[in-house]
Amino acid sequence: MASVSSLGIGSNLDLSGLLTSLTKAESQPLVMLQKQQISYTAKLSAYGTLQGALSTLQTAAGKLADANLFQGVKAASSNTDVLTAAASATGAAGIYAVNVTQLAAAQSLAAAGVANATAAVGKGTVTIDFGTISGGTLNAATGTYSGASFTADAARAAKSIVIDDSNNSLEGLRDAINKSADIGVTAAIVNDGGTSPYRLVLTSKDTGVASSMRISVAGDASLQGLLNHDASGAQALQQTAVASNAMLTIGGVAVTSKTNTVADAAPGVTMTLAKTGASTLTVSRDSSSVEAAIAGFVTAYNSLQTTAAQLTKYDTEKHTGAPLVGDSTLRTIQTRIRAALNTPQAGELKVLSRIGVGFQKDGTLAFDTAKLKTALAASPTAVAELFAGDGTTGGVGKQVSTLLEGFTKTNGMISAATTGIQTSLKSLDHQYTATQSRVEATIERYKKQFTALDLLVSRMQATGNYLTQQFANMSSSK
Repeated sequence: MASVSSLGIGSNLDLSGLLTSLTKAESQPLVMLQKQQISYTAKLSAYGTLQGALSTLQTAAGKLADANLFQGVKAASSNTDVLTAAASATGAAGIYAVNVTQLAAAQSLAAAGVANATAAVGKGTVTIDFGTISGGTLNAATGTYSGASFTADAARAAKSIVIDDSNNSLEGLRDAINKSADIGVTAAIVNDGGTSPYRLVLTSKDTGVASSMRISVAGDASLQGLLNHDASGAQALQQTAVASNAMLTIGGVAVTSKTNTVADAAPGVTMTLAKTGASTLTVSRDSSSVEAAIAGFVTAYNSLQTTAAQLTKYDTEKHTGAPLVGDSTLRTIQTRIRAALNTPQAGELKVLSRIGVGFQKDGTLAFDTAKLKTALAASPTAVAELFAGDGTTGGVGKQVSTLLEGFTKTNGMISAATTGIQTSLKSLDHQYTATQSRVEATIERYKKQFTALDLLVSRMQATGNYLTQQFANMSSSK
């Protein structure tokens, strides 16, 4: 008799359906394990979300723990076309009348024109050093000095470039100078439209009277005649821009600077000069950065509260809860942060409510900026002490930042909780694998038994049919 090809077809019994039901029943432990895995995975993700909210709050608290935040000073110019200004923490409050009479400038020298910028102009070694031109008279028409002296800048060593067959044209000179990053000069070729139109123009990279150029050439007479230049002697080049210092008065006091960036002429203030003219410089305490930092802290704390509420929400209709419903770790964190914010400090202000920060009924923080402004105007030092401490003991910012670090660091409270969950997930993985193997073995045993039953019943039915037929034949023959 042929074997049964499909379970139940031989016996005409619903063995396939029975096997399916048994498989479902035997797989219930797997379903429970999957639910546990989903629950733990959701909890692990929730801790990641909580970690992010705590880190944001820790960053905000860290800003308030920095005493430099409360030393902020700002500088403003009444005429930004003349100058702009920035102040450091060392800036002293005050109002300064500034009058810029001269901007710092770099010296420019132009060589005599040549007919062809690619033709050879001579070979040799060109040496450039910098210094100060003093005395004498400048002929504005020729751009040359008479009776002047040149004093080299001892702090800047002379630099040289070699002009040979590979670069002995005007273009070659320009490129050789520009490729030499430390020579302190930029070169360009200008076409003046004359009969020998191509002129090499050299400009000092630095501004100030001490950045005037002196150029000497050891080599061909033609190259010497083109570039040798000394304000105290022979001058082959025409000065087209004079090296000059910035000149200004601050509160009537004369100030000079070799650049257009003037630092500390007004204590702790850096001014950037743009053109000549007058401006009023106002230096004052910058409370806006403090207000922004406190507002940022309040926002971060309230965001944490919102995150915590979402992670512990319970749906009474569906009877389902968020991943951290009843979680002791989250509850401990919230309690300890709130306690830190309510702890009186040693300074004059003592509590956050004195500067406009206080708890609301829903557990979030409210922020009254007007009250903070009043506190900052009355006693900025006391506000700084409330958050950053007095140098010996930390204030609210330092205390909360340290507390949060204990929650978020590698071996902190959140890390310990997530490590426990990860261990549980690994254990569930092992349980699932073992259970799945056991279920598969059981179902396979059922299947073999049902297959044997199917074959047995099929044979019995065939035998019964055969005997019935034989008895029928015997009755018919009688």
